[in-house]
Amino acid sequence: MATQFDVIIIGGGPGGYVCAIRCAQLGMTAAVVEKDKLGGVCVNVGCIPTKALLHSAATIATLKGAQDLGITTGEIKTDYGMAMKRSRRVAETNSKGAEFLMKKNKIEVIKGTATLKAGKKVSVKTDAGTQELTAAKAIVIATGSRPKDIPAIGLAFNGKTIFSSTEALFLEKAPATMAIVGAGAVGCEFADVFSAFGTKVTLIEMLPRLLPVEDGESSEALAKAFKKHGIAVLTGAKIGKAAPKGGGIAIEVESGGKKETIEVACVLVAAGRAPNTENIGLEAVGIALDRGFIKVDKALQTNVPGYYAIGDVAGPPLLAHKGSREGIVAAEAIAGKKPHPIDYSNVPGATYCHPEVASIGMTEEACKEKKLDYKVGRFPFSANGRARGTGETDGFVKIITDKKYGEILGAHIVGAHATELIHELAVARANEYTVEEVELAIHAHPTLSEAVSEAALDAMGRVIHM
Repeated sequence: MATQFDVIIIGGGPGGYVCAIRCAQLGMTAAVVEKDKLGGVCVNVGCIPTKALLHSAATIATLKGAQDLGITTGEIKTDYGMAMKRSRRVAETNSKGAEFLMKKNKIEVIKGTATLKAGKKVSVKTDAGTQELTAAKAIVIATGSRPKDIPAIGLAFNGKTIFSSTEALFLEKAPATMAIVGAGAVGCEFADVFSAFGTKVTLIEMLPRLLPVEDGESSEALAKAFKKHGIAVLTGAKIGKAAPKGGGIAIEVESGGKKETIEVACVLVAAGRAPNTENIGLEAVGIALDRGFIKVDKALQTNVPGYYAIGDVAGPPLLAHKGSREGIVAAEAIAGKKPHPIDYSNVPGATYCHPEVASIGMTEEACKEKKLDYKVGRFPFSANGRARGTGETDGFVKIITDKKYGEILGAHIVGAHATELIHELAVARANEYTVEEVELAIHAHPTLSEAVSEAALDAMGRVIHM
């Protein structure tokens, strides 16, 4: 096995393996050091298996409403264990796909734990011993992140009654009751999944609303949908203490001026993630941190020349697609190209619960805080022909524009396929289109995307179907 490469990437997640492929495309030799499976958290215990479970949850909801579609079914029985096993097969397929791409692009994959050394060197501990690798051009750190627990209030992970999203993906059956602490994207997605499989879910969020980083109207719409689905939602909540009780967990919660003790079989802690920066040799090399994350410049290079960082470890937003784009930019910078800098204000946000929530750019709250002169265009899916036909009328498209020039400051979609529809507006913002230019594109009828066109028209005071 070779011990010298142009680029060595530590971590084979969506940032690392994409960076390696781009390096190979640019004619550089690359090696990926990965201690587990290729694909990282996203492919193996994150984005991919979670979406497989969410598809199962959506199918359950469709079957429950099948009679209205002219379809008669018998008693609907659910089996989380079976759905979990399918989600694992999906994850395995994607991980093997990443392995294939490594072979196709002649990228060396080394299974082991890496430690950074000065002089663009990496020490890798493998089952066969320790290997010393050298990078001629650069080392890219893509070590990702991990779930955070809250031991101070009794919510330390134990893998049985208190666990993270990772353990949730391997449960053999859906528990009778569950509290989910944290109502960001992860918390909301798992609330949707377990509720569909019969779990009585209580969703607890310390901030005033669900999905705190999203637009307020989006959060409100999701909260209404969750309550309709029987998910108990406690926002602005303060957890006093959590302690074992009767084989489960008792949680003291104060929300809306009311104090109560919630007894559940288990607690899923979805209160954020911590970057994997420990024990990888950052101190020995002199690489600086910023609020716990590796500090990087626009080219993703750290304060030490020849050392780059991408993905979750390089700071928020902690999203797979952001990490992938950073991998591409870092590879191009290492190759001496001049990559287009990443516009972090134009990274799409996507939550895949039902209804889906997606966004790009600024929220209305942020526009108010900055005292911008803006206007809003809205269009509900209840007025969209395709949505009526499919029975997916929950939600809306909301576009926030600059009053003077029509610049799209932000866009927010709640509803079926929102995470797909948002990209029309992501492309528009990336190319500095105005709402007039979005509306000039003829949208096929009947489609959900017509709601985007109508919201653009509404921002101009010309909405047709509302």
